[in-house]
Amino acid sequence: MAKHIVIVEDDRDQRDNYQFALEQRGYRVTVYAGKDQAEVGLKQQRPDLVILDIIMDDNIDAGFQLCAALLKIHPDLPVLFLTERVGEIDRILGLRMGAWDYQPKPVSLDFLAEKVATLIRLSDIRVVTAETDDQKIRNIGHLQLLEESRQAKWRNQEIVGITLTEFRMIEALTRRPGNILTYDTLAQATHQHYVSNNTISTHIRNIKRKVKKIDAQFDAIKSEYGMGYRWSDN
Repeated sequence: MAKHIVIVEDDRDQRDNYQFALEQRGYRVTVYAGKDQAEVGLKQQRPDLVILDIIMDDNIDAGFQLCAALLKIHPDLPVLFLTERVGEIDRILGLRMGAWDYQPKPVSLDFLAEKVATLIRLSDIRVVTAETDDQKIRNIGHLQLLEESRQAKWRNQEIVGITLTEFRMIEALTRRPGNILTYDTLAQATHQHYVSNNTISTHIRNIKRKVKKIDAQFDAIKSEYGMGYRWSDN
């Protein structure tokens, strides 16, 4: 079955050119002219890859907003930004959001087709790896927990140095996103006989420090003063 590519681009000529080039390569292509239309359509089905412009109509951040919305629904969705916004801050923001690549306009149609083919191959490799891996994998937003090997990943990068105790605490927090886990509950999750509140807080600080080496904006673990901690979906 042909891979399904979605293009979100407000410039009609560019949109038509991209669509023609990719259909010539055998892809099934759906196009949208704006953020709102695309968001409605993409909630109904997950394509194999999305190409996003950032500036659409009068909204200079439309592509960023759409990307954030899509990755909440499909966390592993390959997103390629194709845009005239080429500043380093924009590139960093796009990649931190979870985009797989960020390309400036103008772009040759041959290059775009090759870039899409490369990202599709990478996506297929990830799917095969996940399907053939015996261990159970949990995905919570940008977080991935590999439960058998006790590994954790954030935005597809391994969180280096996570201890077994820290892994168990992350696992407990993400079982009930948005709910407060008391110090006692987190202590029980560590499977240790006695763990003080200060020790729990130290583990949480260590977790945050390790994830922030990947993403300096990480803020998913919220402190509830005197009570415990919770994992925030936002």
